[in-house]
Amino acid sequence: MPNYAQVIVDVKAMQTNRPYTYQIPAELKDQIQVGMRVVVPFGKGDRKVQGFVVELSEKATFADQIEPKQIEALMDLTPVLNEEALALADHLARETFAFKIRCLQVMLPNVMRASYSKGLRLLPTASSELKQFFGAKEELEFSAERFSKAEQALLRKAQKAGQLEVIYHVKDRARVKKTKFLTSLVTRQNYAEFKAKVRKNATKQLDLLAFLAAKSGQELLQAQVQAQLDLTASQLKKASESGWIKQFERETYRDPTQTKDYGQSVPKILTSEQKNAVDQITSAVKQAQATTFLLQGVTGSGKTEVYLQTIARVLEQKKQALMLVPEISLTPQMVARVKARFGKQVALLHSALSDGERYDEWRRIERGEASVVVGARSAIFAPLTDLGVIIIDEEHETSYKQEDMPRYQAKEVALWRAKYHNCTVVLGSATPALETRARAQKGLYTHLQLTKRINGDNLPEVTLVDMRKAKLTAPDPDFSKEMLEALAKCLQRKEQAVLMLNRRGYSAFVMCRECGFVLKCPNCDVSLTLHMDTHSMKCHYCGHEEAIPHVCPQCHSRKIYYYGTGTQKIEEKLNQLLPDAQILRMDVDTTRKKGAHERILQQFGAKQANILLGTQMIAKGLDFPDVTLVGVLNADTALEFPDYRASERTFQLLTQVSGRAGRADKKGHVVIQTYNPEHYAIQLACQQNYERFFFQEMQLRHLNDYPPYYYTIKITVSAESENLAAKESFLIKKQLAQCLSADAIILGPTPSAIMRIKNRFYYQLVIKYKHEQALESYLEELVIQSQRGEKKGLQVVVDRDPVNFLT
Repeated sequence: MPNYAQVIVDVKAMQTNRPYTYQIPAELKDQIQVGMRVVVPFGKGDRKVQGFVVELSEKATFADQIEPKQIEALMDLTPVLNEEALALADHLARETFAFKIRCLQVMLPNVMRASYSKGLRLLPTASSELKQFFGAKEELEFSAERFSKAEQALLRKAQKAGQLEVIYHVKDRARVKKTKFLTSLVTRQNYAEFKAKVRKNATKQLDLLAFLAAKSGQELLQAQVQAQLDLTASQLKKASESGWIKQFERETYRDPTQTKDYGQSVPKILTSEQKNAVDQITSAVKQAQATTFLLQGVTGSGKTEVYLQTIARVLEQKKQALMLVPEISLTPQMVARVKARFGKQVALLHSALSDGERYDEWRRIERGEASVVVGARSAIFAPLTDLGVIIIDEEHETSYKQEDMPRYQAKEVALWRAKYHNCTVVLGSATPALETRARAQKGLYTHLQLTKRINGDNLPEVTLVDMRKAKLTAPDPDFSKEMLEALAKCLQRKEQAVLMLNRRGYSAFVMCRECGFVLKCPNCDVSLTLHMDTHSMKCHYCGHEEAIPHVCPQCHSRKIYYYGTGTQKIEEKLNQLLPDAQILRMDVDTTRKKGAHERILQQFGAKQANILLGTQMIAKGLDFPDVTLVGVLNADTALEFPDYRASERTFQLLTQVSGRAGRADKKGHVVIQTYNPEHYAIQLACQQNYERFFFQEMQLRHLNDYPPYYYTIKITVSAESENLAAKESFLIKKQLAQCLSADAIILGPTPSAIMRIKNRFYYQLVIKYKHEQALESYLEELVIQSQRGEKKGLQVVVDRDPVNFLT
């Protein structure tokens, strides 16, 4: 039996980023297993923390402890992390320069992260004054906010005098849902006996008795019985005491889809291209090969059906399937199709679920009760043990990259898991990331193509409007004549339109026409955005909010004007220009509440509106047969970003949103308004010519030494003082210059595109490299050093293969 355990403790610091040795108490030796959560004492005062057991041994392997402390308690009956999860955590910690504890925690639902509290307990030596302070309680929960400074001084004095002790609690927040049931004990034999004891005017009791007689021996849901007979819980309790029913509780899952009816779908007849794709993918699954496929298909070519029929074949082989979508709340149609095809075999994992729902879905997967998992980025860690295929839809989306520690890329995690399970990976997109397409070009991925729409029609006709000329005759600065005419015709035909403007709010900023003053956020280097629905100015970075100014704070002029256009303003203008239109707006402001995305799309699908207006969230996964017009009000917003991927993202966004039109029997039309009609990304998106865009963009990347020809790492330094952030970033550059070869390229340090956010100043460096042996060890040491700098308010973040260069 093991005597010692190696435990990773829940203390997020590089100094504690290693296993600690703990003794296993005799009573736990036959229960403890690797992968369990435990409660252990740690640090001064032996405060209690959660930890993960990563190794067991008979002999101690510690070198820094005279005598190991003992494990306090087990938090699990069985391991919550298996051998694969522990190995993956090691890999993530190395690749993302993250604390091991964060890598372990990211694989579990949030409720399985412990909550901590501190308590004060009276000792026998306590003074009468202290006993009076505690009252009838032997223990008080401690927090600085709960006690005044004088009371805290009293408690500190008592602790020093040995009159009370500080104790620490670790609480498991995971709770199993219990549902109340009852069984009817009323039979034909005892019915008359029970009835004789009830008063004749006790109609509710008589109704209940008759109901129970009809349900004799049946298990019934207590809540349904209460609702049906209009009873209280106390009335049922009385029935139990009278021997009419037996009440009991049973564990039940919180099902996020229990109120929805997805129906049942059947496989569709595949085109020759679809059939070839399914056959090749499932052949690799049968051979248990860690093969990666790039499924590149034009919008409307039936990639979803390829996914579904691939999953069906995987299930036939008694294996499991994992499917990732960019943001599940934005793609409810995809979820509906998977649920309609595979029913209760499907589990969902995403951030829009409540903590309880996510915990229950995780347990269903872990128990082997679900064979298909659909989810967003974090679902890549689903505890599936016999993976046959991992599908990543819209693989080009940046949301697959985690922006907080650990900064993992879900696609890379998928490839790691595929090697572990010898399973197949399918990366699907109409506009693959250049890095993915380049790997397919080299033969590292198998390239499958769907070149035709399944309805047999051509891609929608595209009208490109040069707003530099169009605005001279346009009826409104935001709407060209062509756009309004196309919308009017669409409404006349009783069809639907999708309009995209990738800027929420009412106006981009407020400016004084007298002195040029622009109202900015006091915490960030950005202008505040006007929101008419809340009648306030908001910062989209820190959440700061203030009243709309009517007088210039600088020169006191009343000539305040709103500049720029957001989705709120466009909605208002559409109501004026097209009074017969019914409009639904879909942006961050209208979709804050749980299920709001789905409700808006259901309303649009039910034709309760004929125009769906939104930000880029409407560009993904929408498939409505009556949408024949797509309008892009400003195709240039993404081109403005200081990012080498700006052209690629513009091309992808325009191609994706254009693909929402004409997906069924009716022909589609796309109108794109732009001030840069000559830009190759916009021109080629209008043609939906991915191949030409790929080769042109690759040439530019090669000339400028960017991925996929180079790897990139971004180092961000932030502090409350700009001088401190700049000084540290220049010091890092000096150190990098000493450890990197002449082939590596260092950009910066420069202030970030938005230099100040939440009153912190940001500087960044970008390293471009191919092979640098000394770089990894330097970055690991840099992260360790940066921990010491945090006392000064200095933070250093290392991000491998960054997708965001704004901050």
